[in-house]
Amino acid sequence: MRLEQRLCAVCGVSNRGQKIGRVDVSEPASISTGIAARYATAVFELAKESDNLADLEGDIAALEDALAKSADFNSLISSPLHSRDVQARAMSAIADKMGLSQTMASTLALMAAKRRLFVLPQLVRALRAAIAKDKGEVTADVVSAKPLTKTQESKLAKSLKSSFGKDAIINSTVDESLIGGLVVKVGSKMIDTSIRSRLNSLQNAMKEVG
Repeated sequence: MRLEQRLCAVCGVSNRGQKIGRVDVSEPASISTGIAARYATAVFELAKESDNLADLEGDIAALEDALAKSADFNSLISSPLHSRDVQARAMSAIADKMGLSQTMASTLALMAAKRRLFVLPQLVRALRAAIAKDKGEVTADVVSAKPLTKTQESKLAKSLKSSFGKDAIINSTVDESLIGGLVVKVGSKMIDTSIRSRLNSLQNAMKEVG
């Protein structure tokens, strides 16, 4: 079975009789997460079957870097102003430049054809979590007011390992509105030590007193 056919089969999509136009990229987060999960399952299974998980990890790192640093890349995958053809050509060129694996390049091409590139951030997170689970690790999504230093990441990873009994992979992002502190999510568990959260709690407490 061709790679694209396998992806379509696992993701539950088909090219037959499909009309592809512009898509509302503001779909509910639960829908986007569900779409990303189906693609992630297909990509992970294909990479594992072909013993290419190391290549997949390289793909994920490259895409995470682009998502974190390139406004143009984020616009390309999320803006409804870009046509399907523009997205497909651009993603093909980007995949070549990044040196992405054939599995990931084909997945991005399919997502462009289906107008599903807007779920790429969720796809990357889902793949990172799948690989961590396969290795017996946990993935921690960490949001901080400023970029974490290597020392801070190392200390946080040790703390999480002590709590969960598994090596932790830190997936960090920055949200300046937090002011300070961290928001750490591991699976369904979340720890919010941000100043914004404390201020909100204090504000709610004051409303109750009033």
